[in-house]
Amino acid sequence: MNPADAAAPAKFGDYLELTKPRLSLLSVLTALVGYYAARPAPDGWRLVFLLIGTSLAAGGVASLNQWMERDTDARMKRTADRPIPSGKVPDGSAFVLGLLMCIAALFLLFAKVNPLAALFTLLTIVSYLCWYTPAKRWSRWSTEIGAIAGAFPPLIGWAAGEGRVTTLGWILFGILFFWQIPHFMAVAWTHRRDYTNVAFPMLPVRDESGAWVAGWSFANTVFLVGASLLPSFLGLATPYYAFAAAVAGLWFLWRAGNFLKPATRDAAARKLFLTSIAYLPILLGALVADRLIFKP
Repeated sequence: MNPADAAAPAKFGDYLELTKPRLSLLSVLTALVGYYAARPAPDGWRLVFLLIGTSLAAGGVASLNQWMERDTDARMKRTADRPIPSGKVPDGSAFVLGLLMCIAALFLLFAKVNPLAALFTLLTIVSYLCWYTPAKRWSRWSTEIGAIAGAFPPLIGWAAGEGRVTTLGWILFGILFFWQIPHFMAVAWTHRRDYTNVAFPMLPVRDESGAWVAGWSFANTVFLVGASLLPSFLGLATPYYAFAAAVAGLWFLWRAGNFLKPATRDAAARKLFLTSIAYLPILLGALVADRLIFKP
């Protein structure tokens, strides 16, 4: 890196990149799914504050996560160009930005939405930064720990919409949890050499053949499909949703099944990753539409 570049002031785009806007958007959208699936009474301002609060929390967590992992990010090819290791954003600035965003999110959600939404946001922040991020360095179960943190946003939205969390809200938590396992296993398998270089002891690093990685991905895809069908079995969604969930689930299972084949595992991991990205909005969109249109 050119010393002159290191001394240059950070640009707005560098700070925006630090908040991982695409990943943060997923947290915001899943919070919205929880909010609308709860079918709240119309309240435009509460919705606005939910959007702002979850956006601040997601961006703040992303910034603090990168501050905590700046040493390992610098040693991995896929992350070396992130704002901190590349020198675009100073360490201290990233820490202050992330901390202020998280504090602002908690204050806003507590004061303008409700305390339960703020509590689930706090649980998201703490579980991600104090449990998942350190666990990546010492635990084979870091992906599963991260999936817990990543499954909280629908509960934030549901709490904002209803003031409590009922059965369907917890089913959404389960759907997000199980979805993340095959999604991130596919990512980690594709980038396993990077993770090996920094000695992250996750399953794709420990399992050189990929058999356990693929098997665990398939098992969690089965659990995911089962969880996705629960709303209809419990009378919380109509058969229209059940049909959409079953078709999307069979597609996901097919991709996860292909990941089991050793000869094409690398290519199958990429396809599984892409399928996981398409599957989630299809499933959650179908659920919200079913709840709002057919009103089971």
